[in-house]
Amino acid sequence: MRLLVVEDDPDLNRQLKAGLEEVGYVVDTAFDGEEGHHLGDTEPYDAVVLDLGLPVLDGLSVLERWRRDGRLMPVLILTARDRWSDKVAGIDAGADDYVAKPFHMEEVVARLRALVRRAAGHASNEITAGDVRLDVRAGKVTRDGMTVKLTSHEFRLLSYLMHHKGRVVSRTELIEHLYDQDFDRDSNTIEVFVGRLRKKVDSELIETVRGLGYRIAVSDDGPR
Repeated sequence: MRLLVVEDDPDLNRQLKAGLEEVGYVVDTAFDGEEGHHLGDTEPYDAVVLDLGLPVLDGLSVLERWRRDGRLMPVLILTARDRWSDKVAGIDAGADDYVAKPFHMEEVVARLRALVRRAAGHASNEITAGDVRLDVRAGKVTRDGMTVKLTSHEFRLLSYLMHHKGRVVSRTELIEHLYDQDFDRDSNTIEVFVGRLRKKVDSELIETVRGLGYRIAVSDDGPR
């Protein structure tokens, strides 16, 4: 999953980026509202962490512009603890949740995990497809109850497909949501990781839809 952090404090920005990358997210960053608005307007993020007190363009204006332009990604706003009015204004402008400063990194991670999960239509931290179970909170995959060891790249790819099971996901969409801006988008990395996942998890779990992309199919009996 790919996230955007818009925070003007350099130390806090680095803290958020490091903490989110540590739990497996790919993170782009911006340090002012104008840059943050541009990235959120042009790149497909799975969620955004947005500070309201930004230079150049304030966070509330950024959020209002995104929503006005039809940008639907979940947004977690950062607010000062004693500014309850900012929380209300942020929610009214289209934010999905908020965290008050100072905060614990674990809370930010948990709230983002929930936002991404709900945006994909899942109520639980565990997503299943046949006998394969992905635990988003624990960052673990099992098959028939046995742990499957995956690299961070393999886990991110499987997690994205599992979050969107039943839908064909193009190679371009996978690259856009799993890698940062500097990733070589002409790379055959996706095909390589899909091949590895089929060997490690289940050869029939990920279906190739010729000319369109990949799909984890949904049926009464699990994936086809």
